[in-house]
Amino acid sequence: MSDPSTIVAPEKSNDKKMIMAMASIGIICAFLIVVTYEGTKITIEENKAKALEAAVFQVIPSITKTKTFQLNPDQTFSEMTTNDPNVPKVHAGYDENGQCKGIAFQGSGKGYGDLLSLLFGYDLEQQKIVGFYVLESKETPGIGDKIEKEPFLDNFKAMDMTLNDSQTDLKNELKTVKSGKKKNAWEIDAITGATITSRAVGNILNTSSKKWVPVIYKNKVVFSSPEKTEK
Repeated sequence: MSDPSTIVAPEKSNDKKMIMAMASIGIICAFLIVVTYEGTKITIEENKAKALEAAVFQVIPSITKTKTFQLNPDQTFSEMTTNDPNVPKVHAGYDENGQCKGIAFQGSGKGYGDLLSLLFGYDLEQQKIVGFYVLESKETPGIGDKIEKEPFLDNFKAMDMTLNDSQTDLKNELKTVKSGKKKNAWEIDAITGATITSRAVGNILNTSSKKWVPVIYKNKVVFSSPEKTEK
């Protein structure tokens, strides 16, 4: 029979060392992630701003200059004075003579796969959407991404945005119809095989235009000052 006095309790020091080591590695990794994020955040935001500016030139034809305006709490516009991404804003486009050719506004919503972020060009004089650009999309390659190509883009070259008599809402509700069934300038001809994505674009445009078009049109004189434009 063995002597009980010779029994030794299991050594736990190695387990403690391992736990401490793993915790230390976790802290270091978390620190590196934060440092990397903060170090690249400015560059990422700058690249997004450049991409957005380039998109404005895509959705407003024949412009050479742009300027950003912020929407104030009293529903008026003024030149952008903050870098706060949460401040509502639009982008005015001007030709070489300094004449305002249109206003670009953003809209976003759920697509078939994930978030769709879109940019629309609005012609104040014609009261029409004259351009459309996909800022961000995760739609199915070869199907959902057809919204970025012809003939779907044809829908947004002269889409009716006429306001009602009180200028508080659109005169005609925007609708997405089956491919080949478009009859009116306020309808979107859907893509065969990508109906959900097509409808998502229509819903986003309908929601964002109801928000932006009346207030933009009401303040159109603010955007028509050519001496204040900048590249």
